[in-house]
Amino acid sequence: METRKVQRLGPSTLAMTLPAKWAQEHHVEKGDEVSLRMGGKGTLTVLPESVQSEESEATIHADGLNANALERAILSQYVLGRRIIHVESAPDETLPSSHINAVYNAETQLMGLGVVEETPDRIAIRCSVDPEDFTLDNLLKRLESTGATMRNEGVKSLAHGNPDLAQRALNRERQANKIFVLLLRLIFTSYQNPNLARAVGLDDGFPLIAYRSAAKNLELTADDAEDIAEIAMETDGHSLNIDSSTMRRIREFTDEVDEMAELAIDAIVERDYDLACDVRERFAAVEDREQDILSDLDELPNDELLRVREVLVSLQQTAQYAVRNAEIASNLALNEESEHVTIE
Repeated sequence: METRKVQRLGPSTLAMTLPAKWAQEHHVEKGDEVSLRMGGKGTLTVLPESVQSEESEATIHADGLNANALERAILSQYVLGRRIIHVESAPDETLPSSHINAVYNAETQLMGLGVVEETPDRIAIRCSVDPEDFTLDNLLKRLESTGATMRNEGVKSLAHGNPDLAQRALNRERQANKIFVLLLRLIFTSYQNPNLARAVGLDDGFPLIAYRSAAKNLELTADDAEDIAEIAMETDGHSLNIDSSTMRRIREFTDEVDEMAELAIDAIVERDYDLACDVRERFAAVEDREQDILSDLDELPNDELLRVREVLVSLQQTAQYAVRNAEIASNLALNEESEHVTIE
């Protein structure tokens, strides 16, 4: 870490010099403007104009990649915040059909991504997402809400033997994944450029790691909801072979899990320690719900009992992810002064 001596210029202005190596690397010269951003814990971030206005581009050399690897590479460049992604073949060669299909498949999976130029040997993809159109808080809420909708459609499908509801839940999985990957993109770009943190609703970069963990937990809960919908699609009659009383208990369990998941995200967004504690208390009340329901189904055939257990395991895991998000909320809340904490 370098140190600089602060000097006084005039009656009210303090100044210090910029490191010469840093100025050279970022082409900062006399008369240029830089942006200053005050953050938490007394931090002051200096941003050169080049960082703020730069449109990041990347070129993927596709000749050494199979279609799956190419698709993953495009996703990674999207997450890293590239505005334009070029996909190129080897010199004097054309892109094979498998690579072209991989590009267009990636385009359908990522929000705001579109092909803007295509030749036999090169495809250019541009991301039109403007960070100022989103906030991390709203995206977290959207991801949680999408997972809850999938979960309820899957359980209702099993309750009513309605495959259309299960298929609807499965169709929503792609939207959940789009929101998750967009969250990753905004988190990574905000980390690289602190100016963007304010655009996506954060005063400083401290919560970014927490938001990354919360987003992953929500993505996993959407996977659990997808599992329930797949059970409904694969089961004869698209329903569980249980009595109405047991099905009612499963639906009540689902409602409780929904409330926990939503409260945990509210606790993160609002930096509310009391809400986080509420989630933990609710989990304690349902921690044994899976076994309680299964213990009353001893006479059910093994294959049917297994399906019920898989549904309950998915719900139980979602409750556990809610507790993880409550822990994240606690860390964020207790990093700020409140009725519970004084920071000196």
